[in-house]
Formats: sequence, C-alpha cells, structure tokens
Amino acid sequence: MAVRDLDDYPWDAVAPYAQTARSHPRGIVDLSIGSPVDPAPEVVVAAIAASADAHAYPQTAGTSALREAIVAWYARRRGVPGLTVDEVLPTVGSKELVALLPLLLDITVGDIVVHPRAAYPTYAVGARLVGATPVAADDPAEWPEGTKLIWLNSPGNPDGRVLGVDDYRAAVARARALGAVIASDECYGELGWDGEWASAPVPSILDPRVTSGVRTGLLSVYSLSKQSNLAGYRAAFAAGDSALIARLLTARKHLGLMVPGPVQAAMTAALGDDRHVRAQKELYRARRAVLRPALERAGFRIDRSEGGLYLWASEGDDAWVSMGRLAKHGILAGPGHFYGAHFPDHVRFSLTASDERIAEAARRLAGS
Repeated sequence: MAVRDLDDYPWDAVAPYAQTARSHPRGIVDLSIGSPVDPAPEVVVAAIAASADAHAYPQTAGTSALREAIVAWYARRRGVPGLTVDEVLPTVGSKELVALLPLLLDITVGDIVVHPRAAYPTYAVGARLVGATPVAADDPAEWPEGTKLIWLNSPGNPDGRVLGVDDYRAAVARARALGAVIASDECYGELGWDGEWASAPVPSILDPRVTSGVRTGLLSVYSLSKQSNLAGYRAAFAAGDSALIARLLTARKHLGLMVPGPVQAAMTAALGDDRHVRAQKELYRARRAVLRPALERAGFRIDRSEGGLYLWASEGDDAWVSMGRLAKHGILAGPGHFYGAHFPDHVRFSLTASDERIAEAARRLAGS
C-alpha cells in the first residue's frame, strides 16, 4: 500500500464529541489524548537553552554524552546493566520509530507483524505501510508462522497491562522460534500502580532475568514524553541487539532521521535526573486516586490499568454511546474502537489533565 491509502486519522471522528464537551458551561475536561500538561523539568529547559546555538548537523547516533546517559539510565532505572553505547540509539520521538520499524527492518508483503489485542494503532499502520499483515494476538502460542516482527507494550496503551518477567520470557522464546524480531514499547515503564507493580519496578524486555545476557533479536523502545513531560521535544530512544541497532542507524543516516542537537542535550539532562521523574509520578498517582473511584461510582468497570497513563473502563455500552454520555457532561475520552476490534465497549481515560480538571471530572461524574 501507499501512504495515500492510509485510513483517515481516527481522532478526527472524535471532533463532534469534543464540540459537545466544549459547550459545557464549566468547559471541557479533556481526558482523550495523553498529552502532558505539566511543565518540562527546569534542568531540561536549562539544558536546551544552553545548547540553542546548534549550527552544525546533529549526530544520528547521538552524542557520546547522550548514549552514555541512556546506558546509565537503563542500568539505574530499568534493571538492565551491561549495555554499551553501540546498543542504544536516539529517535525523533517513539511514534516515528514504531511506524517506520517494519520499513527499516525490510519487512514486506507476505510478512506478519504481531501486536497486542488492545493496541496503539501505529503498530498496525507501520505494518500496512510496507504491505505486511498486522495480527492482533497477546498469547505467544497464537503468533503465526511468517511473523517477522512482534510488538509488545508494557505498561500497555490503552489497557495498562503490565508484562512480568515470565511473560517476557515466553514471548522471547516464541519470537526466537519464529525467527522474528521482538520490540517492546516501554514508554510508561516508570508508571506502575497496582499489585506487585505498586512496589516492584516494571520490567524491561532487556532485563537479564529475561535475556540471560543474550539480546539477539530484542529491542526496547522508550520515550521521555510521559516521564519527563517532553512530548513536544520528540525525545526517545531504542536499545538492544547491537546488530539491529547498527541496521537502524545506517538506515536512519540515509533518511536523515536525526534528533536535533539541543534536544539531545535536553535528553541527556533528563536521563541524569531521577528527582523530576519521581515527582511527576506522584502527580499522576494523585490524579488517578481521584479519577478512578469517581468512574467506578459512576458505573464504569476499570479493567487492567495496573500501570501506565490511562484508565481502561467500560460501562457495558458501545464506546460511542459512552462517549456521547460523557460529552454531555463536558468530558472527552478515547473510544475503544480506536485500539482494535476486540474492545468496542471500552473507553480510555487519560491522567494527563491538571489537578483542577481531574477534580472537575470527578464532580461531574458524581452529578454535581
């Protein structure tokens, strides 16, 4: 297929609901797209300002300082020691990598790209862009022959599902039996909430308990959009199999996919400062503690959602019916239809709204 054959952008279908929500006398509470509303950390703003005189082309591979910061961050925050600078690569946000990875890995017509059943739609878009077949399946036993790329997402968007070490082991074993690359989108990895993830770190696919030191065929993808409020910076990176990273680097050099120099400096600063990440998590924890019980009291059932930036909820009606009902209260969410065919009665609520707007949503859900 060609780019022109892509479907209309799905969020355009939400426009009528947004218009209804905006007409509420106390304004819209937008819990739809998970775009951060809190300030970027001061240490990051200072770093980008100090590097603003960026007259030379940036390095596609990333500066030495950035690559070393990514390596150190994986060891310190993700439980992945022993990476080298040749096993990491900065990217222009994570969405472009998700969309382009099938192309960069030479996946083509007749190949299969597996992604979660409840999934960020760009996994399927990237597959369709190269003529491959996207298949939604969570159980590794259901991943078919002919699979060349497997996307995992933990904590998941939209459903907040967290994969444990045993889940990753099973996935890696099946991927290797199929001869497939397995890429784990982990951009919500700092946001564990329920069950064991209330105290234990959310694992990475590169965790040595998963890999036993062998990273062949494995990629971890991460973004600073959520943990550091850098969505506008387009700041992300991949890590894992050095041979895959080298292939991606060569292709990205040819395509001019370079992270701007000031953004690389900002990323380096963000990755070296854990304090702002802890503070941001506490903001989201507090908002979640207000919104979740308000939704439950209003008749929504919260499914999964043990990690990540969203609440995945259903009141038993088609998602568009729920969207209409919420819009009349001035609340905008995301319909489950956008995340695959398996969850037509679910709605996704983002925690990326201010404290005041989250509290206002709770009041409206309570009928006040």
